[in-house]
Amino acid sequence: MISSTQYNLDKIENMLSDLGYKLRYEKGNFKTGACVFQNTKIIVVNKFSNLEIKINALVQLLKDFEVHEEDLDEKQWSFYKTLTKENS
Repeated sequence: MISSTQYNLDKIENMLSDLGYKLRYEKGNFKTGACVFQNTKIIVVNKFSNLEIKINALVQLLKDFEVHEEDLDEKQWSFYKTLTKENS
């Protein structure tokens, strides 16, 4: 499991941005830490969730997306593989 640090959250946010997703931190009644608007590339994260919940929610969403190696640079791809392997 990756550590729950702001640095790792920033890396995940950058990866999502490079994949074309817009990330917003909003208040709301989420059962999880984040959600994706249907048929859009907008992710809304509960801004009141703690760092660990934010990271876990975004990793879970990443696992649901169709991501290809050519979509990311080498470092991001390696990080992506780490995220999806460890959190399976």
